[in-house]
Amino acid sequence: MTLNTMWQMIQLHECVPGTRFDRYLDLGRHAFGPKLGPWIVLPQQLIVQVGFDIVYMVTGGKRLKKFVEITCATYTPIRQSYWILIFGGIHFFLSQLPNFNYVAGVSLAAAIMSLSYSTIAWIGCLSHGRVDNVSYEYKNTSRADFMFRVFNAMGQMSCAFTGHAVVLIIQATIPSTPEKPSKIPMWKGAVGAYFINAICYLPVALIGHWAFGQDVDDNVLIALKRPAWLIASAISMVLIHVIGSCQVYAMPVFDMLERLMVKRLNFPPGIAVRLVSRSTYVAFTLFIGVTFPFFGDLLGFFGGFGFAPSSYFLPSIMWLIINKPKRFSPKWLNNWGSIYIGVFIMMPSSIGGLRNIIIDASTYSFYM
Repeated sequence: MTLNTMWQMIQLHECVPGTRFDRYLDLGRHAFGPKLGPWIVLPQQLIVQVGFDIVYMVTGGKRLKKFVEITCATYTPIRQSYWILIFGGIHFFLSQLPNFNYVAGVSLAAAIMSLSYSTIAWIGCLSHGRVDNVSYEYKNTSRADFMFRVFNAMGQMSCAFTGHAVVLIIQATIPSTPEKPSKIPMWKGAVGAYFINAICYLPVALIGHWAFGQDVDDNVLIALKRPAWLIASAISMVLIHVIGSCQVYAMPVFDMLERLMVKRLNFPPGIAVRLVSRSTYVAFTLFIGVTFPFFGDLLGFFGGFGFAPSSYFLPSIMWLIINKPKRFSPKWLNNWGSIYIGVFIMMPSSIGGLRNIIIDASTYSFYM
């Protein structure tokens, strides 16, 4: 379903001859109008991009801590929040890269690392074998808790195949002519990305569950302890992947903040605006990540509240408004199906993620 809506976004990038909608917001203005468009599109886009950056801050800090624990024999434990701060400090420097063209190398490294550490994860699980007394039953818990965790899982799955919030700004970097429109290479790239995602996710999910059953961790690498050098290598790959992905999702927010400061607040464009706006954004996401370092619950909440609308039903709504397919035609039915399923995923998964964050926060020692 999200591959279909991704195709729609790529096609809509140049749905008006001679005009390129280089940002999700621009396309939203065209579909919903100049006044209503920003109110519909911008909140969802920001939730996706800011939410992912917060999750990446938490992930990066935790993996950095684990990497040091494995590789340093004389490691003296320090607070997890410090590790998140150390990881976030890297992004104060990387955030000053001007645009997507400068992030391309980091993004390519992140993609290679993602495929590499996923392969190490499922091969490690296969070599590890099943743990003693492995159980594939559902965890013993109350019906309410079980229901809310299912809801949270729906939100987590919504995060698996996304990218709609940044696809247009990436497509904007591809030259486009009437003879060679940008939608052709962009679509090939999107299909390739989905294929690589499937290679990364499916073996880890299946073999990780086979090895650990109901006790599998949010990140299966945490459960694997030997060989230490291989696990440390995989965790270092996770760090590179998270660093690159964090910048990809942050770049559209940087663009929006700088436009706001220049056009609305009359700041002169230049290095000073970039330094202030981007450093403030990194500091904000870092603060939230340090305060609520609940990886799985954050993923479920942001997946439902942000990713479901931007990946499932907003592209379908815009397609119906702009292209106006014939009522009850296959395309009309397909888009309405995406809308209904997207709304169904959004509502319970947001509730489940928020509820689990509250539950975890009630027993968590903050800033430890």
